[in-house]
This record gives sequence, C-alpha cells and structure tokens, in this order.
Amino acid sequence: MNALKCLLLLSLLTLAGCSILGSGQRDPVTIYSPEIRVEADPAWPSVDWSLVIAKPSAARLVDSPRINVRPVPGEMQVYRGVTWAQPATDIVQDAVLRTLEDSGRIRAVADADAGIRADYKLVMDIRRFESDYAGQNIPSAVVEVSAKLVHNRDQRVVVARTFLQRQTASGTGTAQVVNAFEDALSNLSREIAGWVLSNGQSQAVPAAVPPRH
Repeated sequence: MNALKCLLLLSLLTLAGCSILGSGQRDPVTIYSPEIRVEADPAWPSVDWSLVIAKPSAARLVDSPRINVRPVPGEMQVYRGVTWAQPATDIVQDAVLRTLEDSGRIRAVADADAGIRADYKLVMDIRRFESDYAGQNIPSAVVEVSAKLVHNRDQRVVVARTFLQRQTASGTGTAQVVNAFEDALSNLSREIAGWVLSNGQSQAVPAAVPPRH
C-alpha cells in the first residue's frame, strides 16, 4: 500500500512538472540590431583600388547572438531576455563594410562571399565583444579586433594592428548597454576604415624613382 502511494505521488509530481514545462509560455525576447552610421573623415584619401572583407573569426563564446557581460574579472554571463539580431562577427563585418561604402572614398568594397576580384583583403579576428564592469558600478561596451590588410596578388600582409574600443554605458539597463555598443562600433569602424584607406593607398602608390646622376 505504501509503495502504491509513493508511485501515485511520483506520477502527480511528474505531471505537474510536465504541465509547467509544456505550457508554451516563454519570457519575451528583445532583439537588438545596432545602427552604425559613420561620416567620412575629410583626411581619408580617395583610392582607386578594391577591397573584400573576409568573415571575421572569433571564439565560439564571442561569435554568438547572445549579449555577453563580464560582471567580475574571469567570469562571463549573458543578459537574459535579450539577443543581437546577428552574431558578433556579422555585426562587425557589416559595420566596417557600411562605413567604407558610405564614405565614397573607395572604388569597390564587398564581403568575400560576393565573389569579386579585389586588390586587397581585410582579415579580422574579434577578441572581445562584451559588456564589462571591470570593477565599476556601470559597465562599458568593449570591442577588440585584430586586423590585417592583405595584398591579394601575393597574399602579403601589408599592415596589421589591434583596435580596442571601450565605451562606458549611461546606466546598467540593457538598452543603455546597447547604445554604448553602437558608439564603440562606430568609433571602431571609423578607425579601421581610415586605417585601411591610408595604408592601402600608401602601398598602391608606386615609390618615387630616384633621379639619375
């Protein structure tokens, strides 16, 4: 009799658990899509060469639509109920591509999947794409990218540099953190675009031939 009561109790608990899990109710998810608009710097050169931007690489934790947050050093979490519209690699690639396209300073620029033949290729590795408290009460959006400009003809690395942007949010709310990410991405895209145009142009212009004596 005791065994029968235990079995009945276990069955009721199981049904109750299934009822909760199978209710179909989920917490609403807010999807954020950063808007990156960068005005061209008057100092940027106008160039007569083309560029393809390869899909950036990143660690699995970084290359995710989840919005990562580092509450304390050495610990990574994610914001609940929110997500990016794209993984970090797509966000960064699109931001840099749009900045160069909108600048009007380059003959042609596209992502590597477009299949166009270009003079240069931009290769990027995203090291950090996270909200970081860093011991403060307000987090900062941190975006760190290692970039290489490669000459497509001989696969020679023309120049390499690591870019780091840290933008303090106006508060701890998710929307405020996302605004900080937009500012960090805009600054990063501006830096990378100017760097690509200037260094690509310096390599494209033939060196002056010294006069004969």
